Amino acid sequence: MVSIKRQRELLRIEYEYVKNEYQRATEYIGIGRKVKRGECWYPVHIERSYYNSLNDFVVELSRSTDTDIEHNFEYGRSVCFFNIAADGSINYYPFKSAVSYASDSKMVVSLPDAIALGQLIDKQNLGVQLNFDEQSFTCMFDALSRVESATDNRLAYLRNVFHGSQKPQFGTASAVPLRLPWLNSSQEKAVNDVVSARDVLIVHGPPGTGKTTTLVEAISEVLRREPQVLVCAQSNAAVDWISQQLAQRGISVLRIGSPSRVTDDMLQYTYEKRFESHPDYPPLWAIRRDLRRLRALKPSARTANYHQQIYRLRERADELEIRIRQSIFDNSRVVASTLVGAANQLLTGLRFNTLFIDEAAQALEAACWIAIGHADRVIFAGDHCQLPPTIKSPVALRGGLGQTLMETIAENKPETVRLLNVQYRMNEVLMRFSSDWFYGGKLFAAAEVKDRFLPGDTEYPLQWVETSINADAESAESDFREAYVGLSYGRVNRGEAKLTIETLCLYIKSMGVQRIIDERTDFGIISPYRAQVQYLRSLIRRSSFLHPFRKQISVNTVDAFQGQERDVVVVSLVRANDNGQIGFLADLRRMNVAMTRARLKLIIIGSPETLCKHEFYKKLYSQCEVIKS
Repeated sequence: MVSIKRQRELLRIEYEYVKNEYQRATEYIGIGRKVKRGECWYPVHIERSYYNSLNDFVVELSRSTDTDIEHNFEYGRSVCFFNIAADGSINYYPFKSAVSYASDSKMVVSLPDAIALGQLIDKQNLGVQLNFDEQSFTCMFDALSRVESATDNRLAYLRNVFHGSQKPQFGTASAVPLRLPWLNSSQEKAVNDVVSARDVLIVHGPPGTGKTTTLVEAISEVLRREPQVLVCAQSNAAVDWISQQLAQRGISVLRIGSPSRVTDDMLQYTYEKRFESHPDYPPLWAIRRDLRRLRALKPSARTANYHQQIYRLRERADELEIRIRQSIFDNSRVVASTLVGAANQLLTGLRFNTLFIDEAAQALEAACWIAIGHADRVIFAGDHCQLPPTIKSPVALRGGLGQTLMETIAENKPETVRLLNVQYRMNEVLMRFSSDWFYGGKLFAAAEVKDRFLPGDTEYPLQWVETSINADAESAESDFREAYVGLSYGRVNRGEAKLTIETLCLYIKSMGVQRIIDERTDFGIISPYRAQVQYLRSLIRRSSFLHPFRKQISVNTVDAFQGQERDVVVVSLVRANDNGQIGFLADLRRMNVAMTRARLKLIIIGSPETLCKHEFYKKLYSQCEVIKS
């Protein structure tokens, strides 16, 4: 167990490492590489500027190139602007900016003021890139300090439950437990125990076991007993997903922060949209307009009562803002944000009886404490056998920073864990290896999926297509040896990528092109490395045979596929070398995610001579139908 003090020390190591890496990358990585890594848009064009509903001055940007490259810009991320001079030098602008929201081709960025915009207007070769995220670290350090110094309050009590000897408390079991016949028995028990837990409960949801369904049901039941709950997750995408599921149940959701995907469906839940739609907003907007007009007046044009006018208008604006804010929160049953977003000033002073943390196994402990500071009890939901938090510093990772709060509690307070043990995604063959290796063989395939296979597919549903290193290969695409493309961009195996596409094409032909189209069979191509993903995408774009199936094929990294599923999944493992090095494939949680995305068929492509030096891959290989390439 990593103590709170040790957490702060490790977080400081991570902070320094990430900061230094950012500075190094800024100095040595070219703009083209940053664009490919999704950390930069270049060139960008200014579409328009305006004051948004929260009175922030923002500028709307667009990019016309590289829109197929997935970017890492999202709400709250710090960014900086630059332009490239005629001599090729990069000039960075000194002011700070932040993302309000971003889609595939458009982004809205807040600026300090209109003066900053004046520096950008009419500039040629303008770009925007991610800045070092100082704010998130600041929020986490502040949260850890509050936890460490807490005495004689609820925060101190929860700290002692999570990290100390204090035993978690549960309410007296109801004489008539909740009966929820649309759930299975493990889900129903989890919901009942969420309702009765006084301090903490963990809903452990392995792949396909209906974690989100159970969580939504639990939140609904808690809201029958409490006026409002706080729901958080590590990422904007996870917050959006749970918010959508709750809204579909007719629950009023208030989304703090911008959704990761800017759609009308998601925007209607945001604080900004609710604020803008409030009946008191038009008079507030008029007052703000008058304030801007007055402040823009030259001293010679100001009247004798100028300062009194400013004061009265500001006082009236503050009164309206408070009234609108109070109304918005009073009419929301669920307040939803990222964990770091729980530090938003809108939540200052607010307390909730219950906090739900979804995808808790991907969240740094320090980030969880930001949200826990608002709550009296915590319900964690997730799976610590899937993707862990992202830790950049090897020293911090070895020190234990990657151990999540959910994992710590599950280890030290096992009585708080409720395992969901019936999965509805995979047939029995695809589920069994993951269940045996990661979950002690405790998972069961639901009757409706246990023996479900693709019609017409007579082959074994779990296959491994072998590759081998060819020292005499004439080109990279006829060899299966990995190549390193450097600077955290990852590794690529061009021969394996080509084989992956060939395998997909052969499978579609064997099943029948028209059947695949008619039955809308969907495919996922997964690789742990971003460079391999982008190379695979380029091969698909160049394939005339796959053109009719493009909407049925998704290609992405393991991390991006978490929470998703496809009928057929092909996994390109990339690693192929003479010394058996497999890098972060040794973190088996990542492989657990990749393997459990498939509903009906899983095809693994990789080098057994490299991978099978590891016991996990050796065991997996032995359970697959092996196909020689």
